[in-house]
Amino acid sequence: MRGGGYSAQAQLIVDVYPSQDNPTTHTLWVFSGTGTTLSGTIRTSGSSHADDTWEISGNNGNIYNANKARDTNFQLSPLFSSSNIEDIHSVSNRIPGGVSTNTIFAASATNTPTITIGSGSRTISHIFMHDDPGGGLGGADNIGIRVSGSNLGYSSGNSSAWVGSGILNKPIGDFFAGTYNDLINGPNFAGSGGNNIRLTINSQIIPEPEEYALVFGLFALGFVLCRRHFQKKRQQQAATS
Repeated sequence: MRGGGYSAQAQLIVDVYPSQDNPTTHTLWVFSGTGTTLSGTIRTSGSSHADDTWEISGNNGNIYNANKARDTNFQLSPLFSSSNIEDIHSVSNRIPGGVSTNTIFAASATNTPTITIGSGSRTISHIFMHDDPGGGLGGADNIGIRVSGSNLGYSSGNSSAWVGSGILNKPIGDFFAGTYNDLINGPNFAGSGGNNIRLTINSQIIPEPEEYALVFGLFALGFVLCRRHFQKKRQQQAATS
């Protein structure tokens, strides 16, 4: 997710990347952004419900590519309780005060994945997934969150926010890469009208800050060389004319 909310609209954001430590088996999930709620309850378990689950838009309503789950809650382990050294390093470099000045995550992205609504907070302990074999906007795939401890109830007009990073035992190849929003019918913790959640499935691991610098440096060098080439060519044409 390019965390930190570059959309003008209040929006809850999830960015998913292949794990750098275990790219063929695990994914890194990063949460950021804010919203405003309708009334409802985020549960600790259970199947699809508009209070804590949403249908996705984009790709004809399909997000699951392989090993498709039906009404399944997958455990989300807090990043900093894992042994994923490279993932921890990558996220740490992107928070305020980190090594990188190219901050793309929320300030608390390294914390345990947490959702806060009003004065109540819960750990995001599971990601709910449900593949709808019908597909299309009338039968779009579902995704949602489940929390630990006890249900988190909320009222209309509460502010909502989530932060943190977690590791999921599910590879990036199980998803279609792309950016997806929620449809108009949920979830209530993000508000009404749809497009209040942006979920981005990235097929590549998070680029390291030095990679950004290298690409920018190569682009700048190419621009300078190209400019010199055309300046020299114009000078030669002027000398022979």
